[in-house]
Amino acid sequence: MGFIKRQLLKVIEWEDSSTETLVYRYPMSDRDEIMNGCQLIVRPSQVAMLVSSGQICDVYGEGEHKLTTNNMPIITKLASWKYGFDSPFKAEVYYVNTKQFINQKWGTASKVSIRDNDFGIVRVGARGVYSYKIEDAPVFMREIFGTNRNYSTESLREYFKSIVVSGFSDAIGEIKIPILDIPAKYIELSEIIKEKMQGTFTKIGMKLVNLVIENVSLPEEVEKAIDQRSSLGALGGKLNEFTQYQTAQAIRDAANNPNGGGIAEMGVGFGAGMAMGNAMMNAMNPQQNAQQQAVSATADTAGVCLNCKQPLTPGAKFCANCGTPVQTKKFCPNCGTQVDSSAKFCTNCGKAL
Repeated sequence: MGFIKRQLLKVIEWEDSSTETLVYRYPMSDRDEIMNGCQLIVRPSQVAMLVSSGQICDVYGEGEHKLTTNNMPIITKLASWKYGFDSPFKAEVYYVNTKQFINQKWGTASKVSIRDNDFGIVRVGARGVYSYKIEDAPVFMREIFGTNRNYSTESLREYFKSIVVSGFSDAIGEIKIPILDIPAKYIELSEIIKEKMQGTFTKIGMKLVNLVIENVSLPEEVEKAIDQRSSLGALGGKLNEFTQYQTAQAIRDAANNPNGGGIAEMGVGFGAGMAMGNAMMNAMNPQQNAQQQAVSATADTAGVCLNCKQPLTPGAKFCANCGTPVQTKKFCPNCGTQVDSSAKFCTNCGKAL
Protein backbone atom coordinates (compact mmCIF):
# COMPACT_ATOMS: atom_id res chain seq x y z
CA MET A 1 0.00 0.00 0.00
CA GLY A 2 2.86 2.33 -0.70
CA PHE A 3 0.96 4.30 -3.35
CA ILE A 4 0.41 8.06 -3.25
CA LYS A 5 -2.85 8.70 -1.45
CA ARG A 6 -5.60 9.80 -3.82
CA GLN A 7 -8.77 11.75 -3.15
CA LEU A 8 -11.53 9.32 -4.03
CA LEU A 9 -14.75 11.02 -5.18
CA LYS A 10 -17.93 9.49 -3.83
CA VAL A 11 -20.65 11.78 -5.29
CA ILE A 12 -20.43 13.90 -8.43
CA GLU A 13 -23.17 16.49 -8.98
CA TRP A 14 -23.78 20.05 -10.20
CA GLU A 15 -26.27 22.42 -8.63
CA ASP A 16 -26.82 25.10 -11.25
CA SER A 17 -26.81 28.45 -9.47
CA SER A 18 -26.72 30.42 -12.70
CA THR A 19 -29.44 30.84 -15.32
CA GLU A 20 -26.97 31.53 -18.13
CA THR A 21 -24.51 28.59 -17.96
CA LEU A 22 -24.53 26.26 -20.96
CA VAL A 23 -21.72 23.86 -20.02
CA TYR A 24 -19.98 23.27 -16.68
CA ARG A 25 -16.83 21.20 -16.16
CA TYR A 26 -16.77 19.51 -12.77
CA PRO A 27 -13.66 20.73 -10.90
CA MET A 28 -11.16 17.92 -10.53
CA SER A 29 -7.51 18.40 -9.63
CA ASP A 30 -4.62 16.24 -10.71
CA ARG A 31 -5.09 14.13 -7.58
CA ASP A 32 -8.82 13.56 -8.12
CA GLU A 33 -9.75 10.18 -9.55
CA ILE A 34 -13.08 8.40 -9.99
CA MET A 35 -13.47 5.11 -8.10
CA ASN A 36 -15.62 2.10 -8.90
CA GLY A 37 -19.13 2.61 -7.43
CA CYS A 38 -18.97 6.41 -7.45
CA GLN A 39 -22.39 8.11 -7.68
CA LEU A 40 -23.14 10.49 -10.58
CA ILE A 41 -26.24 12.65 -10.09
CA VAL A 42 -27.83 14.32 -13.12
CA ARG A 43 -30.67 16.74 -12.42
CA PRO A 44 -33.61 17.62 -14.72
CA SER A 45 -32.58 19.58 -17.84
CA GLN A 46 -29.00 18.29 -17.52
CA VAL A 47 -26.81 15.85 -19.41
CA ALA A 48 -23.52 14.55 -18.02
CA MET A 49 -20.62 13.37 -20.17
CA LEU A 50 -17.43 11.58 -19.26
CA VAL A 51 -14.37 12.54 -21.31
CA SER A 52 -11.27 10.37 -21.22
CA SER A 53 -8.08 10.83 -23.23
CA GLY A 54 -9.68 13.70 -25.15
CA GLN A 55 -12.61 11.57 -26.28
CA ILE A 56 -16.29 11.76 -25.30
CA CYS A 57 -17.02 8.34 -23.86
CA ASP A 58 -20.26 7.92 -21.94
CA VAL A 59 -23.33 10.18 -21.81
CA TYR A 60 -25.82 10.12 -18.92
CA GLY A 61 -29.31 11.59 -18.77
CA GLU A 62 -31.49 12.63 -15.85
CA GLY A 63 -31.23 10.45 -12.73
CA GLU A 64 -28.71 8.86 -10.32
CA HIS A 65 -26.04 6.66 -11.89
CA LYS A 66 -23.61 4.25 -10.21
CA LEU A 67 -20.37 4.30 -12.16
CA THR A 68 -19.42 0.65 -12.68
CA THR A 69 -18.13 -1.38 -15.57
CA ASN A 70 -21.72 -2.30 -16.45
CA ASN A 71 -22.83 1.24 -17.25
CA MET A 72 -19.47 2.60 -18.44
CA PRO A 73 -18.79 0.36 -21.43
CA ILE A 74 -16.76 2.77 -23.54
CA ILE A 75 -14.32 3.90 -20.83
CA THR A 76 -13.97 0.30 -19.62
CA LYS A 77 -13.07 -0.81 -23.12
CA LEU A 78 -10.64 2.06 -23.68
CA ALA A 79 -8.86 1.52 -20.36
CA SER A 80 -8.90 -2.30 -20.67
CA TRP A 81 -9.91 -2.92 -17.07
CA LYS A 82 -10.49 -6.64 -17.09
CA TYR A 83 -10.42 -7.38 -13.42
CA GLY A 84 -13.55 -5.91 -11.87
CA PHE A 85 -12.60 -2.27 -12.32
CA ASP A 86 -10.96 -2.13 -8.89
CA SER A 87 -8.49 0.64 -9.71
CA PRO A 88 -9.46 4.28 -9.89
CA PHE A 89 -9.29 6.06 -13.28
CA LYS A 90 -8.85 9.57 -14.60
CA ALA A 91 -11.73 11.23 -16.46
CA GLU A 92 -13.34 14.64 -16.82
CA VAL A 93 -17.02 15.18 -16.10
CA TYR A 94 -18.95 17.80 -18.07
CA TYR A 95 -22.51 18.88 -17.34
CA VAL A 96 -24.53 20.30 -20.25
CA ASN A 97 -27.58 22.45 -19.52
CA THR A 98 -30.39 21.35 -21.85
CA LYS A 99 -33.09 23.76 -20.65
CA GLN A 100 -34.49 26.48 -22.90
CA PHE A 101 -32.66 29.80 -22.73
CA ILE A 102 -35.27 32.51 -23.29
CA ASN A 103 -35.35 36.27 -23.84
CA GLN A 104 -32.18 36.41 -25.93
CA LYS A 105 -32.26 39.79 -27.67
CA TRP A 106 -31.33 40.49 -31.29
CA GLY A 107 -31.37 43.58 -33.51
CA THR A 108 -29.90 44.97 -36.70
CA ALA A 109 -26.77 47.04 -36.14
CA SER A 110 -27.37 48.83 -39.46
CA LYS A 111 -30.52 49.05 -41.53
CA VAL A 112 -31.22 46.65 -44.39
CA SER A 113 -32.07 48.00 -47.87
CA ILE A 114 -35.14 46.50 -49.54
CA ARG A 115 -37.11 47.37 -52.67
CA ASP A 116 -40.71 48.45 -52.11
CA ASN A 117 -43.37 49.08 -54.76
CA ASP A 118 -44.74 52.15 -52.98
CA PHE A 119 -41.61 53.88 -51.71
CA GLY A 120 -38.83 52.47 -53.88
CA ILE A 121 -35.61 51.46 -52.10
CA VAL A 122 -36.10 51.74 -48.35
CA ARG A 123 -33.74 50.97 -45.47
CA VAL A 124 -35.37 49.18 -42.52
CA GLY A 125 -34.17 47.98 -39.14
CA ALA A 126 -35.62 45.36 -36.80
CA ARG A 127 -35.30 44.00 -33.27
CA GLY A 128 -36.79 41.18 -31.21
CA VAL A 129 -36.08 38.19 -28.97
CA TYR A 130 -35.41 34.48 -29.50
CA SER A 131 -34.89 31.33 -27.44
CA TYR A 132 -32.80 28.20 -27.97
CA LYS A 133 -31.69 25.00 -26.27
CA ILE A 134 -28.93 22.40 -26.59
CA GLU A 135 -30.43 19.35 -28.27
CA ASP A 136 -27.35 17.21 -29.02
CA ALA A 137 -24.82 17.58 -26.19
CA PRO A 138 -21.91 15.64 -27.80
CA VAL A 139 -22.22 17.61 -31.07
CA PHE A 140 -22.30 20.90 -29.17
CA MET A 141 -19.21 19.85 -27.21
CA ARG A 142 -17.28 19.04 -30.35
CA GLU A 143 -18.37 22.05 -32.43
CA ILE A 144 -18.55 24.89 -29.90
CA PHE A 145 -17.46 24.14 -26.36
CA GLY A 146 -14.11 22.42 -26.73
CA THR A 147 -12.28 22.15 -23.41
CA ASN A 148 -13.34 25.39 -21.70
CA ARG A 149 -14.02 25.28 -18.00
CA ASN A 150 -17.52 26.71 -18.45
CA TYR A 151 -19.54 28.29 -21.19
CA SER A 152 -22.33 30.88 -20.86
CA THR A 153 -24.95 32.43 -23.12
CA GLU A 154 -22.85 35.61 -23.19
CA SER A 155 -20.15 33.72 -25.10
CA LEU A 156 -22.58 32.95 -27.93
CA ARG A 157 -24.70 36.12 -27.90
CA GLU A 158 -22.97 37.99 -30.72
CA TYR A 159 -22.62 34.82 -32.80
CA PHE A 160 -26.30 33.94 -32.61
CA LYS A 161 -27.31 37.58 -33.08
CA SER A 162 -25.44 37.74 -36.39
CA ILE A 163 -27.13 34.50 -37.52
CA VAL A 164 -30.62 35.81 -36.76
CA VAL A 165 -29.98 39.21 -38.39
CA SER A 166 -28.68 37.44 -41.49
CA GLY A 167 -31.85 35.36 -41.59
CA PHE A 168 -34.02 38.48 -41.26
CA SER A 169 -32.21 40.22 -44.11
CA ASP A 170 -32.54 37.18 -46.34
CA ALA A 171 -36.21 36.55 -45.52
CA ILE A 172 -37.49 40.12 -45.89
CA GLY A 173 -35.74 40.39 -49.24
CA GLU A 174 -37.29 37.16 -50.56
CA ILE A 175 -40.92 37.38 -49.45
CA LYS A 176 -41.29 40.98 -50.75
CA ILE A 177 -43.96 42.10 -48.30
CA PRO A 178 -44.98 45.75 -48.87
CA ILE A 179 -43.65 47.97 -46.11
CA LEU A 180 -47.14 49.05 -45.09
CA ASP A 181 -48.13 45.38 -44.59
CA ILE A 182 -45.09 44.30 -42.50
CA PRO A 183 -46.64 45.12 -39.07
CA ALA A 184 -49.49 42.71 -39.89
CA LYS A 185 -47.03 39.97 -40.91
CA TYR A 186 -44.73 39.80 -37.86
CA ILE A 187 -45.75 36.24 -36.98
CA GLU A 188 -45.43 34.92 -40.53
CA LEU A 189 -42.08 36.65 -41.01
CA SER A 190 -40.81 35.29 -37.68
CA GLU A 191 -41.68 31.72 -38.70
CA ILE A 192 -39.90 32.13 -42.04
CA ILE A 193 -36.72 33.38 -40.31
CA LYS A 194 -36.90 30.56 -37.77
CA GLU A 195 -37.21 27.95 -40.52
CA LYS A 196 -34.28 29.43 -42.43
CA MET A 197 -32.01 29.46 -39.37
CA GLN A 198 -32.91 26.04 -37.98
CA GLY A 199 -30.33 24.23 -40.10
CA THR A 200 -27.53 26.48 -38.84
CA PHE A 201 -28.44 25.75 -35.20
CA THR A 202 -28.77 22.00 -35.86
CA LYS A 203 -25.20 21.83 -37.19
CA ILE A 204 -23.87 22.85 -33.78
CA GLY A 205 -26.20 20.58 -31.79
CA MET A 206 -28.74 23.24 -30.89
CA LYS A 207 -32.38 24.05 -31.64
CA LEU A 208 -33.90 27.46 -32.30
CA VAL A 209 -37.08 27.09 -30.23
CA ASN A 210 -38.74 30.43 -30.87
CA LEU A 211 -38.14 33.78 -32.58
CA VAL A 212 -40.19 36.96 -32.23
CA ILE A 213 -40.05 40.23 -34.18
CA GLU A 214 -40.96 43.07 -31.84
CA ASN A 215 -40.55 46.00 -34.22
CA VAL A 216 -39.51 46.90 -37.77
CA SER A 217 -38.38 50.54 -37.97
CA LEU A 218 -38.59 52.74 -41.08
CA PRO A 219 -36.63 55.88 -42.05
CA GLU A 220 -38.07 59.14 -40.72
CA GLU A 221 -38.86 60.37 -44.24
CA VAL A 222 -40.94 57.29 -45.00
CA GLU A 223 -42.82 57.59 -41.72
CA LYS A 224 -43.68 61.22 -42.54
CA ALA A 225 -44.91 60.18 -45.99
CA ILE A 226 -47.08 57.49 -44.40
CA ASP A 227 -48.51 60.06 -41.96
CA GLN A 228 -49.37 62.43 -44.83
CA ARG A 229 -50.98 59.62 -46.77
CA SER A 230 -53.01 58.72 -43.69
CA SER A 231 -54.14 62.33 -43.36
CA LEU A 232 -55.30 62.34 -46.98
CA GLY A 233 -57.08 59.04 -46.44
CA ALA A 234 -58.88 60.46 -43.43
CA LEU A 235 -60.24 63.18 -45.72
CA GLY A 236 -61.56 60.63 -48.17
CA GLY A 237 -58.69 61.08 -50.61
CA LYS A 238 -60.09 64.40 -51.96
CA LEU A 239 -57.35 66.74 -53.13
CA ASN A 240 -59.34 69.94 -52.56
CA GLU A 241 -59.98 68.98 -48.96
CA PHE A 242 -56.35 68.00 -48.51
CA THR A 243 -55.29 71.43 -49.83
CA GLN A 244 -57.66 73.11 -47.40
CA TYR A 245 -56.23 70.94 -44.63
CA GLN A 246 -52.65 71.95 -45.52
CA THR A 247 -53.66 75.62 -45.66
CA ALA A 248 -55.30 75.38 -42.24
CA GLN A 249 -52.15 73.77 -40.87
CA ALA A 250 -50.02 76.60 -42.29
CA ILE A 251 -52.33 79.24 -40.76
CA ARG A 252 -52.20 77.53 -37.38
CA ASP A 253 -48.42 77.23 -37.44
CA ALA A 254 -48.04 80.89 -38.42
CA ALA A 255 -50.40 82.02 -35.67
CA ASN A 256 -48.46 79.99 -33.10
CA ASN A 257 -45.09 81.27 -34.26
CA PRO A 258 -43.52 83.06 -31.25
CA ASN A 259 -40.83 84.76 -33.38
CA GLY A 260 -43.17 87.29 -34.96
CA GLY A 261 -44.10 87.96 -38.59
CA GLY A 262 -47.27 85.96 -38.10
CA ILE A 263 -49.63 87.59 -40.62
CA ALA A 264 -47.01 88.07 -43.34
CA GLU A 265 -45.73 84.52 -42.98
CA MET A 266 -49.30 83.28 -42.86
CA GLY A 267 -49.98 84.99 -46.17
CA VAL A 268 -46.89 83.47 -47.75
CA GLY A 269 -47.83 80.04 -46.42
CA PHE A 270 -51.41 80.44 -47.62
CA GLY A 271 -50.27 81.48 -51.10
CA ALA A 272 -47.79 78.63 -51.29
CA GLY A 273 -50.44 76.17 -50.21
CA MET A 274 -52.90 77.40 -52.81
CA ALA A 275 -50.27 77.36 -55.55
CA MET A 276 -49.23 73.84 -54.63
CA GLY A 277 -52.84 72.69 -54.58
CA ASN A 278 -53.53 74.18 -57.99
CA ALA A 279 -50.37 72.68 -59.41
CA MET A 280 -51.31 69.25 -58.11
CA MET A 281 -54.83 69.49 -59.53
CA ASN A 282 -53.47 70.62 -62.91
CA ALA A 283 -50.99 67.77 -62.91
CA MET A 284 -53.81 65.30 -62.27
CA ASN A 285 -55.92 66.61 -65.20
CA PRO A 286 -53.50 67.21 -68.14
CA GLN A 287 -56.00 66.20 -70.82
CA GLN A 288 -58.71 68.54 -69.58
CA ASN A 289 -56.22 71.43 -69.39
CA ALA A 290 -54.98 70.78 -72.92
CA GLN A 291 -58.51 70.78 -74.29
CA GLN A 292 -59.29 74.06 -72.53
CA GLN A 293 -56.12 75.64 -73.96
CA ALA A 294 -57.01 74.44 -77.46
CA VAL A 295 -60.52 75.91 -77.31
CA SER A 296 -59.23 79.22 -75.90
CA ALA A 297 -56.56 79.61 -78.57
CA THR A 298 -59.01 78.84 -81.40
CA ALA A 299 -61.54 81.36 -80.08
CA ASP A 300 -58.90 84.08 -79.87
CA THR A 301 -57.63 83.64 -83.42
CA ALA A 302 -60.82 82.71 -85.30
CA GLY A 303 -62.95 85.78 -84.41
CA VAL A 304 -61.30 88.48 -86.63
CA CYS A 305 -60.00 88.49 -90.22
CA LEU A 306 -56.24 88.81 -90.25
CA ASN A 307 -56.38 91.02 -93.43
CA CYS A 308 -59.18 93.55 -92.88
CA LYS A 309 -59.70 93.06 -89.14
CA GLN A 310 -63.47 92.66 -89.65
CA PRO A 311 -65.47 90.18 -87.54
CA LEU A 312 -65.76 86.75 -89.10
CA THR A 313 -68.88 84.68 -89.41
CA PRO A 314 -68.63 81.62 -87.13
CA GLY A 315 -67.62 78.56 -89.20
CA ALA A 316 -66.78 80.62 -92.34
CA LYS A 317 -63.75 79.61 -94.40
CA PHE A 318 -63.43 83.05 -96.11
CA CYS A 319 -63.84 86.61 -94.88
CA ALA A 320 -67.23 88.03 -95.95
CA ASN A 321 -65.68 91.51 -96.28
CA CYS A 322 -62.45 90.93 -98.27
CA GLY A 323 -62.57 87.26 -99.24
CA THR A 324 -59.31 86.38 -97.47
CA PRO A 325 -59.14 82.69 -96.39
CA VAL A 326 -59.65 82.31 -92.69
CA GLN A 327 -56.43 81.08 -91.04
CA THR A 328 -57.27 79.34 -87.80
CA LYS A 329 -54.81 77.65 -85.47
CA LYS A 330 -55.34 73.96 -84.78
CA PHE A 331 -54.47 72.37 -81.43
CA CYS A 332 -54.35 68.76 -80.27
CA PRO A 333 -57.23 68.16 -77.82
CA ASN A 334 -55.09 65.61 -75.96
CA CYS A 335 -51.81 67.43 -75.26
CA GLY A 336 -52.58 70.98 -76.51
CA THR A 337 -49.76 71.09 -79.09
CA GLN A 338 -50.35 73.43 -82.08
CA VAL A 339 -50.46 71.49 -85.35
CA ASP A 340 -51.03 72.25 -89.04
CA SER A 341 -54.68 72.81 -89.96
CA SER A 342 -54.57 69.91 -92.41
CA ALA A 343 -52.83 67.47 -90.02
CA LYS A 344 -54.67 64.23 -89.24
CA PHE A 345 -52.49 63.22 -86.29
CA CYS A 346 -50.79 65.18 -83.51
CA THR A 347 -47.06 65.48 -84.08
CA ASN A 348 -46.42 65.41 -80.33
CA CYS A 349 -48.57 62.59 -78.92
CA GLY A 350 -49.86 60.90 -82.11
CA LYS A 351 -53.53 61.24 -81.25
CA ALA A 352 -55.94 61.15 -84.23
CA LEU A 353 -57.35 64.63 -84.93
